Amino acid sequence: MSPAHPENWPVHTVKGPVDGGLLRDVAALVAAAEESDGNPPLSEQTLVTLRAADAGNHSVLALTLYAQDDTSDTSAPSTGQDLAGVAVVIEATDGTGVLEVAVHPSYRNQGVADRLVTQLRNVRGFAGLNAWSHGNHEAAAELAARYGYGAVRELWKMRLMTATAELPGVSLPEGVKLRAFAPGRDEAAWLAANKAAFAHHPEQGNMSRADLDARMAEPWFDPAGFLLAVDPADRLLGFHWTKVHPRHGDHPAIGEVYVVGVTPEAQGSGLGKALTIAGIKHLQDLGLRAVMLYVDADNIPAVSLYRRLGFTRWDVDVMYAPLPQQQQ
Repeated sequence: MSPAHPENWPVHTVKGPVDGGLLRDVAALVAAAEESDGNPPLSEQTLVTLRAADAGNHSVLALTLYAQDDTSDTSAPSTGQDLAGVAVVIEATDGTGVLEVAVHPSYRNQGVADRLVTQLRNVRGFAGLNAWSHGNHEAAAELAARYGYGAVRELWKMRLMTATAELPGVSLPEGVKLRAFAPGRDEAAWLAANKAAFAHHPEQGNMSRADLDARMAEPWFDPAGFLLAVDPADRLLGFHWTKVHPRHGDHPAIGEVYVVGVTPEAQGSGLGKALTIAGIKHLQDLGLRAVMLYVDADNIPAVSLYRRLGFTRWDVDVMYAPLPQQQQ
């Protein structure tokens, strides 16, 4: 007789590189959740790190819960059944980490996420662990509260409909020109410029060569949409890396202002705005109907710029962290 409830299904733990079978199961779960919710349940950093087998200075802890029936071997992590849920921690070398939980739409409201998080507390604990909720669904907020987590950061998704957008021209500072990123030539210079531009932003500023290589290996990578602003000596002053999310199900393809950065020496020159507009125009030229971006809600100058360009708030991701009395 099959176990009657997910609380009876075994949770399997994987530390380190994830095998191909689990990667396929996670991809199927992510696709189903994104089709249902309109949001991917796992961040790009998580998916890239899973696929790249511990890319950069990150390690992986994954907990999986497979649906079981009366023919299932509960000692095995995968038996051909559905992956009902997965919890993934991407951990940095200093012991801090980011948790994301994804539950298949067919297994929601059955305690799957609670089962995974309870096991995570048993095998790792919550010390130094923050958690993302993509779309900030009510169930995620309730789960966070049960485990003593509170919201500490809002990351807005903003969207621009390109058919009605009226963008100003690209006005570059004197002597600055734009060119495309050249793989095999620009990696070191870009990493240095990115580190300088995002010295205040640990997630983006700490990107390593392995992180960059992993993204360049992704199917969406297109150097033509990776715009670099250089001075007459070809020194990198800023960049706009764009991305195209392909159509999936009923959701059309959409462009993304993936990351815009300006080195300290070029800040205040209007280069950031010029790069933003140039990247959006590039995405428009590809025939995309909409462009999206992520921005911290408390980054008032950036939010103001995007609103002036016609972006509106579309959705929100929320980061949760343990409340002081809950840290362990």
